[in-house]
Amino acid sequence: MEKLYLIRYGEIGTKGKNRFIFEDKLKSNILKSLKGEGGHLRVYKTYGRIYVETDIEEDKVLNRLTKIFGIVGVCPTEKVALDVQEIKDACLKLVKKDLSEEGVTSFKISARRNNKQFELDSMELNRELGAHVLINIEDGRLKVDVHNPEIDVNVEIREKFAYVYTKDIPGVKGLPVGVTGTSGLLLSGGIDSPVAGWMIMKRGAKVVPIYFHSFPFTSDRAKEKVIELTEVLAQYQGPTDLHVVHFTDIQTQMNESCPKELTTIIMRRLMMRIAERITINNGGKSLITGESMGQVASQTMESMYVTNMIPKMPIFRPLIGLDKVEIIARAERIGTYDISIRPYEDCCTIFVPESPETSPTVKQIEIGEKDLDVEDLIEKAIEEVEIIRINPYS
Repeated sequence: MEKLYLIRYGEIGTKGKNRFIFEDKLKSNILKSLKGEGGHLRVYKTYGRIYVETDIEEDKVLNRLTKIFGIVGVCPTEKVALDVQEIKDACLKLVKKDLSEEGVTSFKISARRNNKQFELDSMELNRELGAHVLINIEDGRLKVDVHNPEIDVNVEIREKFAYVYTKDIPGVKGLPVGVTGTSGLLLSGGIDSPVAGWMIMKRGAKVVPIYFHSFPFTSDRAKEKVIELTEVLAQYQGPTDLHVVHFTDIQTQMNESCPKELTTIIMRRLMMRIAERITINNGGKSLITGESMGQVASQTMESMYVTNMIPKMPIFRPLIGLDKVEIIARAERIGTYDISIRPYEDCCTIFVPESPETSPTVKQIEIGEKDLDVEDLIEKAIEEVEIIRINPYS
C-alpha cells in the first residue's frame, strides 16, 4: 500500500536565493537512500516541504529518512482534496487511530493555510475541525488541550491538496551531505574520530575516512572494527570509500630513527601529510580529527601547533571543547560507541613513549625528523592505499 511522508526541514529554509540548491541536494539524497529498496518511489517538493510517496515498508522508510542530514522531521501524512468535509474526515480518522494508544485523552488542531484562496482561514479551520472531532468521538473521553496535547493534528492547506498528520518523527537536522564540500577524516578505531566525522557530515560535508593500519603490530580485527565504524557513518552519508593506509614501514622507521619522546607528534605530522594528499585526490579541501583539548599528549596546544604547520588545508576539530563524557554520549546516540570500545588497538597506541613530549617546539620536531626519508615513505604509502567501498544501500 502506498504511503505519503511529509519531510520537514529547518535551516535550509533560511538560505535565501540559494535555497533551491540545498532542497535539491536533500531531495537527491532521499532518492539515493530509498531507491535500492525497490517498489514505487516518488520524491517531489513544494515551497517549504519535500514529499515522499512510496510503497516501501514504513519501518525501512523511517529508518533511512531519520538518518539523512537536513531532515528535521518525518511525518506520515494523509493527502486529501481541498474540501472541508474531506479534511474533517482525515482528521477524525487519524485521531481515532491515535486514541487506540492507552491513556491518550487530549488533542488540538494546528492548521496552517498557505493557500490564501482556501475558504476558511487557520483559526476557522481549527474551530471547525476540532468541533468535528469532538462531536464524533462517542465515549466523551477526549478533550482539547492547546498547550500540551497528546495528539497534535497538523493540517497544511497548500495549492492543490491538504495534508493532515499527527506523527512527527525527529530527524538528525543539519544540512544535506554534499552541499559544503568534502573533508578527509582521520579515522581511528577509537570513540572520538567517528563522532567528529558525524558532526562535520551534519554541516553538509561529505567525509572520506582515512585509516592508518600497522599490521602485524595491530591486528586485522582492528581493521575490521574501523570497517564497521565506516558502515555506521555510511548510513548517514551514503556510499563511502574507506582509505586504508598501510603504516607499518613508516612506524618502524620512525621508531628506529626518531627521539622516543617525539614519536607521537612526528607520527601525527606524517599522518597529516598522507591524509592531505588522499583528501586532495578525492576533491577535498579540509581535514577532520577527533582531538579534544588536553585529552592526551598529542592534543596539547603546543602539539597541535606543530601538527597544524604540515597541511595547507584547514584542520577541523569539532570535539575540541568536549570532555569524554560528552563525546561518549554522542557516540552512543549515533551508534558507534559499542564498536569503538572493542579491545583492538590501533596504530596510535603502539610504540607510545613512556614520557611523551607535551610542549614540543618546531625546531625540536624538525631535528627529530631529519633522519626520516619522509617523501619516499609518503609516496610509497599512498601508492599502496587500499580502498574499501561501503554501500549502505546495497
